[in-house]
Amino acid sequence: MPQVTNFRLLVHSSFPLLTPLKPFLSFAVLSKPKPRHSLFTVLASKRTRKLPPQPPNLARRNNSTLRESEGRDKVVPMEETKTGGFNKRRAEGRDKSDRPQKTLQLKVRTLNPANTISYVQILGTGMDTQDTSPSVLLFFDKQRFIFNAGEGLQRFCTEHKIKLSKIDHIFLSRVCSETAGGLPGYMIINVVFKVNVWGPSDLKYLVDAMRSFIPNAAMVHTRSFGPSLVSDVAAMPNSITFLDPIVLVDDEVVKISAIILQPNSSEGSQHVNEKPIMQDASEKGVEERMDHVSKSLGPNGKTGSPIKPGDMSVLYICELSEIKGKFDPAKAMALGLKPGPKYRELQLGNSVKSDRQNIMVHPSDVMDPSVPGPIVFLVDCPTESHLQELLSRQSLSRYYADHSGNAPDGAKTVTCIIHLSPASVICSPNYRRWMERFGLAHHILAGHEMKNVEIPILKSSARVAARLNYLCPQFFPAPGFWSLQQLNFPEPDSIAPSEGPVSKICERISAENLLKFTLRPYAHLGLDRSGIPTAMVPSQIIDELLTEIPEIADAAQHVSQFWLSSRETLETTPMQVDEVIVEEPWLPENTLPGCLEDISREDLEIVLLGTGSSQPSKYRNVSSIYINLFSRGSLLLDCGEGTLAQLKRRYGVEGADNAVRGLRCIWISHIHADHHTGLARILALRRDLLKRVPHEPILVVGPRQLKKYLDAYQRLEDLDMQFLDCKHTTEASWDAFEGIKESSPGSPTNVEDVNHKHSDEPTGQGLNDTLFARGSRMQSYWKRQSSLVDKSVTLPILKGLMKVLSEAGLEALISFDVVHCPQAFGVVLKAADRMNSVGKVIPGWKIVYSGDTRPCSELIEASRGATVLIHEASYHKNLFFVLPGLFLKATFEDGMYEEAVARNHSTTKEAVEVGNAAGAYRIILTHFSQRYPKIPIFDEMHMHKTCIAFDLMSVNIADLPLLPKVLPYLKLLFKNEMIVDESEDVLDAVGAAS
Repeated sequence: MPQVTNFRLLVHSSFPLLTPLKPFLSFAVLSKPKPRHSLFTVLASKRTRKLPPQPPNLARRNNSTLRESEGRDKVVPMEETKTGGFNKRRAEGRDKSDRPQKTLQLKVRTLNPANTISYVQILGTGMDTQDTSPSVLLFFDKQRFIFNAGEGLQRFCTEHKIKLSKIDHIFLSRVCSETAGGLPGYMIINVVFKVNVWGPSDLKYLVDAMRSFIPNAAMVHTRSFGPSLVSDVAAMPNSITFLDPIVLVDDEVVKISAIILQPNSSEGSQHVNEKPIMQDASEKGVEERMDHVSKSLGPNGKTGSPIKPGDMSVLYICELSEIKGKFDPAKAMALGLKPGPKYRELQLGNSVKSDRQNIMVHPSDVMDPSVPGPIVFLVDCPTESHLQELLSRQSLSRYYADHSGNAPDGAKTVTCIIHLSPASVICSPNYRRWMERFGLAHHILAGHEMKNVEIPILKSSARVAARLNYLCPQFFPAPGFWSLQQLNFPEPDSIAPSEGPVSKICERISAENLLKFTLRPYAHLGLDRSGIPTAMVPSQIIDELLTEIPEIADAAQHVSQFWLSSRETLETTPMQVDEVIVEEPWLPENTLPGCLEDISREDLEIVLLGTGSSQPSKYRNVSSIYINLFSRGSLLLDCGEGTLAQLKRRYGVEGADNAVRGLRCIWISHIHADHHTGLARILALRRDLLKRVPHEPILVVGPRQLKKYLDAYQRLEDLDMQFLDCKHTTEASWDAFEGIKESSPGSPTNVEDVNHKHSDEPTGQGLNDTLFARGSRMQSYWKRQSSLVDKSVTLPILKGLMKVLSEAGLEALISFDVVHCPQAFGVVLKAADRMNSVGKVIPGWKIVYSGDTRPCSELIEASRGATVLIHEASYHKNLFFVLPGLFLKATFEDGMYEEAVARNHSTTKEAVEVGNAAGAYRIILTHFSQRYPKIPIFDEMHMHKTCIAFDLMSVNIADLPLLPKVLPYLKLLFKNEMIVDESEDVLDAVGAAS
């Protein structure tokens, strides 16, 4: 008889006890019992797997889901390995060619000039961590505009239920990691929802950089504007400096213009009769004249010297359409008009002839005066040089008030000005005087140094962190963001006004997260604080926890006892690697590996900054691991978006700055965006922190595709780094370079001579600028034969890495191939041997990080005898239910194992089996699918040396023996929250990002 592997059907019929389990259960599928796939099962022959079709009533309504659904109906070729199947096409980068072509059409919305609701809102990214610029949302009924997209924007909008899919335009006030760090992640996740991205001329450099890992379809609608850059001088000998506003958007509801601030540009006197130039940043060398540029403003361009990328800043002017006056029927009748079509013509602005008198009736005769639409400024003035440019712009004079605070005849009244400028500029006397020129305008100070934030921006993750800290403060220290209460930033009241009558009128408001300024309805014009989150303190969270789970207090006491008794009960028996692997897969419970003998708490700390996959979520950020070596420096393994913010949440603002100063090396596993898009922000901050201190450029070790991104990005801003290909840090490469480093540095060597890859894996060394030309495919570039590498370039960097490792007390950093995508790697960190107080030589510890991978022999071999194996576990295969008198084993998401294989990820069971096969002492599971919001679903079989990672989890090497003991208490802490998030936005995002 067929076995029921899913129980949704039973829930609706004869098993009412299963009703509470409905969120866990998929659709009823009758099938024969499936064989259990062990890690060690060798497939008898090559065969194909077919992913189950998507249930029709779960079909989602966008193109990305359609693509996923169609992909599931296709036969995915699986390869036979020692450890199980994997998707060979994905590993070679050829799976994307199977997907249907996307439409590149922009969204078209029907706009109504009579919008009933409009406001600007502060999206407080970076307000609690001081790591990035806040964003600003300009909201209309059927249109959304966002200004700046710093890191964490996606996560912030997920937390506060702001639909990024409804955004029509994104405007950047500057093009740098601080204002655009969240743009790559947004464009990948929302590739189906076409959006216009606007920025000054240097946006083209960011677009060029993102081409190395973002589909061209996501960047078709990126547009830059403004003067030419240094590299464009040959193409445009007469570069233009724009003094008048450049109109970007002009429709029925709003006109958005840009004024470019370009410091240190030498202005000439020769006028050029040209319209402002708009450039499609997604296609190099394509320039189009904008027909919709406001002709009434005139050209007013001046010749000037080109400026460097990253120097430009933009002031945006948002002018809402005027509110037409009310039609007065009494006046119309008095002028001899009868009710009828002529009333409508007058309301449309047309003059008509009177029905009873020989006169023309004009709209002004029968309608009340129109009310000018509100005007909003967004000002980002990062330096004093930009401020001088701002003060000199005569085109802004039409918005200035007179000395009494009123608008002169013909002038426009500015309603609200949002200042994104830093505190050092806003507090200057010249800037204050400029603010006071706008009379009655409301000034919202939103620069990320202008608000003393006591409320975490991401309250959901802060709540989880506080609960974890209560249960086990040793592994979950108090998050550093609570220390922000002690910081003292200038408040608006502390900014002394200038002397004069206008200073008494100018109102300054300190921005708060989700603060609104209502623009329409006009009757509600002004500030709206109703959406500002309420204050939250740890004690309040703990009180809620104790009410919800009273037994957690005893659990916290039990956990604290582990640290009191651990050193008395544990033996210090050296671990023999060969014996562990062959004779016994794991050590006895109370046996320490030799490397932990007399270990110091100042030796190593592993901080899991991000433990989620694909995209940031409310509870988990994307991949990043901070290896803290204390006085010897630190390393980063992967650096997903928001890594800097996570460092600041862990260590506080000052502590995170010190951590960034101490970074010695950053290692990136592969080119997928969730593993490296936080890199530019970290490198830029390190550059600024060490600007006046002698230092060496930091080493970034990563796949060769990453070099293309970094090379292109460094045209935008200097990252103060050196790059080394992961292939040059494999064990074979280390051996080969060790033998040739003393030979002649001028002769080249072929990389493939020292790297042994699978014979069927595509290889290639370089990328070129036509990578994303229309009709091309990324994978074609991995088929090229590898080029020669100049040892004179590679060897000095490799020697620099050796020096860094030696100073950090490390013996080796070894990359190894894994099965995920082209050029995907894992890494081994091996500490040097040390000597204890009695002169005994203690072997060094060994940390292995899998990156993203299917279980494979290379990973098992690299992990042999590891002290800690940090393994991805994106999916879970089985789910167990225990009810009174009933035991059910349900296949959780029938397609999860198949999906893990298709996307070359691992399940929790497979990750544990890899660690057991390799004889790893401890296994930390990370990189969980965002389907598991707080804690992934798992069973406790074979989990005696395993623990599940959470964001900001900090594992000191001295506490490794106690790590698995905490797992049952974590299950207790989240006993009411082990659910699966099956909402459409989560599933779509997971599919798009994977």
